[in-house]
Amino acid sequence: MTEQDQDPWNEFDRLKPAGPDRVAGYPGGEPQGFGFRTGVRSARVAFGFAVYALALGTMSVLIGAAVFIAKGELLWLGPMVLVEAAFILGFVQLAHQARNRRSAH
Repeated sequence: MTEQDQDPWNEFDRLKPAGPDRVAGYPGGEPQGFGFRTGVRSARVAFGFAVYALALGTMSVLIGAAVFIAKGELLWLGPMVLVEAAFILGFVQLAHQARNRRSAH
């Protein structure tokens, strides 16, 4: 059997667990706040994702607003403002959860 034919997970299947699960079925314990069931345990990573989501949403809204202004469809700017408000509220919520990850333990 060549190296390419081997199952890539064989190496990991041979390893023993690092320790007992604090919560059954969740290696290392159950994450709290943002990152629930995703394995994101770092507050920096969680906050980085919140910033990324806000930046991506804001860029989408700005591009949409520019397109609507260029086409002279100014009425659509109202819904675009509401969409941006939703992204900002989402960012605030994610940032709050990222900040309070350590205090939840």
